[in-house]
Amino acid sequence: MASNSDNLLLITGATGLVGSHVAELAHQKGIPTRALVRSASNTALLDQWGVEKIEGDMTDADSMRKAVAGAATIVHCAAKVGDWGPVEEYREVNVRGLEELLQAVAENGALKRFIHVSSLGVYEARDHQGTDESEPPNLSAIDGYTRTKAEAENVVQQHIREHNLPAVTLRPGFIYGPRDRTVFPKLLQKLKSGEFRFLGSSDKMMNNTYVGNLVAAISLAIQDDAAVGEAFNITDGELVSKRRFMTTITRLAGYDEPTKTVPIGLARGLTTVLEGTWKLLGKKEAPILSQARIKMLGLNLDFSTEKAKRDLGYKPPFEFDDAMQTTIDWFRDEALL
Repeated sequence: MASNSDNLLLITGATGLVGSHVAELAHQKGIPTRALVRSASNTALLDQWGVEKIEGDMTDADSMRKAVAGAATIVHCAAKVGDWGPVEEYREVNVRGLEELLQAVAENGALKRFIHVSSLGVYEARDHQGTDESEPPNLSAIDGYTRTKAEAENVVQQHIREHNLPAVTLRPGFIYGPRDRTVFPKLLQKLKSGEFRFLGSSDKMMNNTYVGNLVAAISLAIQDDAAVGEAFNITDGELVSKRRFMTTITRLAGYDEPTKTVPIGLARGLTTVLEGTWKLLGKKEAPILSQARIKMLGLNLDFSTEKAKRDLGYKPPFEFDDAMQTTIDWFRDEALL
């Protein structure tokens, strides 16, 4: 991410985990930055960094047109996330909202680079052993989030072909780091209470992606013209088992190490029953077991980042142990442990 006072950066999802770290790096480099923010969002950090704010969201076409005006670079982090709920609710934001954003971009005409933050969740829900970008996204994914993220990638590719959109797609795995107020806090609570269970073998791999490493990849993708039109898997570049991931957290946080395991076959059977019951009852919160959670905790999630290393020059600046230490230190400082 190069400093250029005339290079206006727009971030969607700037108050979230990834977007806030992109905004912080832009502030450090003196890059003028604008954010599309919802009215109820906490923008204290953005105000501290002098970020221009446009009030709106991914369902508000007018606010998106205002936000993209004059933007040379857009980092699109905003998304409806989760592992439960009707697909249409995710599609409204992750696909239709993206279409509106790209329509506004086409009308604006000033864009030099569009970074689409996707997910390794777009790949099929199976064990992966070094899967690379030659495998296409799975459009029949198991939950609304991953399915619509795959659909969103198709929208980006369509705009690349038909409108010469200068886009690069990045596919991070499980993103962790300071300022996560959604997924990681729930995981901490499960570990602290002793409720956490491994699903199947704890030796299977995580697709861990520290937010600082993802932001480094975003910065490289903004600057590399040869990356336009391409998709890249992004992880910490270090294979970390589910046991190592969880026990590193508990060791640093001072919790008891998780030892209990639910056999994967039993977990799948319970998931079928629980998901069916929850849907029948119209529950808004996900059951304790779901297909999405089995995917995260029960499958081997080893994805190749060789393309990013070769073509982007991606060298993850943060090693796993240091990254997790920084993460736990932040949660401790915020009294969230």
